[in-house]
Amino acid sequence: MSRIFDNIDQDLLTTLRATMQVSGRSDFCVGYLNLRGWQAIDDLIAPWDPAAGQVCRVLVGMQRPPYEEIRELYRQSSESGSIDNATASRLKTQFAAHLREQITLGIPTGKDEAGLRTLARQLRARQVVVKLFLPYPLHAKLYLLFRDDVNNPITGFVGSSNLTLAGLSRQGELNVDVLDHQGTEKLSHWFDARWGERWALDVSEDLATIIETSWAREEAIPPHHIYLNIAYHLSTEARAGLS
Repeated sequence: MSRIFDNIDQDLLTTLRATMQVSGRSDFCVGYLNLRGWQAIDDLIAPWDPAAGQVCRVLVGMQRPPYEEIRELYRQSSESGSIDNATASRLKTQFAAHLREQITLGIPTGKDEAGLRTLARQLRARQVVVKLFLPYPLHAKLYLLFRDDVNNPITGFVGSSNLTLAGLSRQGELNVDVLDHQGTEKLSHWFDARWGERWALDVSEDLATIIETSWAREEAIPPHHIYLNIAYHLSTEARAGLS
């Protein structure tokens, strides 16, 4: 009988972490990607070796930033049944802009900074690969964990939790585990089909660059650049008057 994870009697994060500890790779399909929420599982992926196939693949399916343009682009692509290079490029740019804005929200903390830097390193090392799914809005939430076990090679979790700290452990959600061989194999085939879509675009490098050029960057920003940035914003009215 399947277990139910509602973040009330039992949260998904605890079991997900316990399963990842005995797994060698994972496939996640989520509707929303929270960069700061990655720190909830990043320590478990740190020892994985991409050369040995130990990779966490993340498919972001229904990323809808609050821009009317991208909503319209989604609508047009779904109506036509296809997508072209120009549309894909614009959607990818909008997705990157949303993630860049996401990092600026809230008060920066040392924990957030460390978590974002870890994610950037894992993206560069290809321990984590992130794709943006563009053919149509994909609202599925699926977590698949793989290990060398003849009796339980794949453990799946299906439900409503996005890859955020709140979705995995706090807010009210409803998820179930899938352990039977036929069910998990079908879910794995379903994920591979979506992952292999032509318009499932790899955004790993873009995401790493966004983090590395944000306040969470490894390299310290020169004080002179900070001074110039402050001067630029303080002179807004003067510059507007001159123009």
